[in-house]
Amino acid sequence: MTTLLNPPLEQLIDEIHAVNHAWKVASDFGDIPALAKSLQEMKTRLQVRLLRQYAPDRVYLALEQETPSEEPLYGLRLREPIAGHTDAAHLPVRVAQTHLSHELIERFGEL
Repeated sequence: MTTLLNPPLEQLIDEIHAVNHAWKVASDFGDIPALAKSLQEMKTRLQVRLLRQYAPDRVYLALEQETPSEEPLYGLRLREPIAGHTDAAHLPVRVAQTHLSHELIERFGEL
């Protein structure tokens, strides 16, 4: 039960990347927008969970400067690579602001 409530960092990273990939694939199929939206929301919930459990010691928020986007993004950066990953995908700043307080966003930022 503890693993279900507090999954290991490696598991959360794997889940975030799997859901992110599924969301992008679903987005390419224009006839199922509800599925894409659901996957996008699931990715956000997983990312918030990751931050609440492991930031800022093992993961942190960094304003993304290199990824082209229509809106500002945070990168969820890992302090050490895990299973070949150096991040846990991107999170739009506006989404982070709806799920996390200003204080948490500052606390989860790069040390």
